[in-house]
Amino acid sequence: LEHLVAMAEEGSLTRAAARLHLSQQALSASIRVLEREVGVDLLVRGSSGVTVLPAGAALIKDARVLGGMARAALRRARRIGRGESETLRIGHTPAVTGDELVALLAPVTEANPGLVPEVHQRYPAELTAALLAGDLDLGLCRGIAAAHGLTRTTLGRQRLHIAVAHDHPLAGRSAISLPELADETFMVWGTPGRSEYTDLLIAHCREAGLEPRVERTDRQGTPPATAVIGTDRVAFVTAAPGPAAGGRARVLALEPPVSAPLHALYLPRTTSPGRDAFLTHVRL
Repeated sequence: LEHLVAMAEEGSLTRAAARLHLSQQALSASIRVLEREVGVDLLVRGSSGVTVLPAGAALIKDARVLGGMARAALRRARRIGRGESETLRIGHTPAVTGDELVALLAPVTEANPGLVPEVHQRYPAELTAALLAGDLDLGLCRGIAAAHGLTRTTLGRQRLHIAVAHDHPLAGRSAISLPELADETFMVWGTPGRSEYTDLLIAHCREAGLEPRVERTDRQGTPPATAVIGTDRVAFVTAAPGPAAGGRARVLALEPPVSAPLHALYLPRTTSPGRDAFLTHVRL
């Protein structure tokens, strides 16, 4: 199955064999054995490269999930056999800040003192890929749909506020309502129509009676409140009202309140006491 996935991703027998450190003859033979076992053709190999047939595409979709489960199981067995501490390999998108993650982990590590968290920031596509590959036990995000093989659960909802630069005309305010932002441009992180979180933020604006102007920030990967620094833009954030980013930004309380979900993504058929502890103790 790993050979099949490599062939499909590389689109070439030569490149797939190099990636797997196999001879082309060995890889080709492996695929033929798999096709005989399945009973149908999975790929068409031609002079222009590899074409994945419908049966192959269906098998590859599940093969990626099975591969991640197998790798996660092997890592767990090695860790136990070596007497290493229980780990929680947790990823988060930039929409979930490091400060938020520290606060979320506090009750988990307090209740499980032997648990060692390993934290990694990942962009949405990278987070999904790492979870499917078994490289992460848990992913935190806002509004990423669960890819085939992953489960998504809602940990709760967090209140949203509005961030502006410290020298923005609104920076002297302590609170603001969405209708008052009708003439502002909102910084977002995902493209409307392709990001569930961005679409949620736009929906909040529309429910308040305004059609927002949005601009995708080029400061991808940074804490949300920093996106407005040096601009006249505004941004939805989950940070608490008050100074932010070392005083270079200010967060205004949004009234009446609106909120955004915090989601957890994971491979459901894998064993991870660290993940189970997190899901047990973290409910917003």
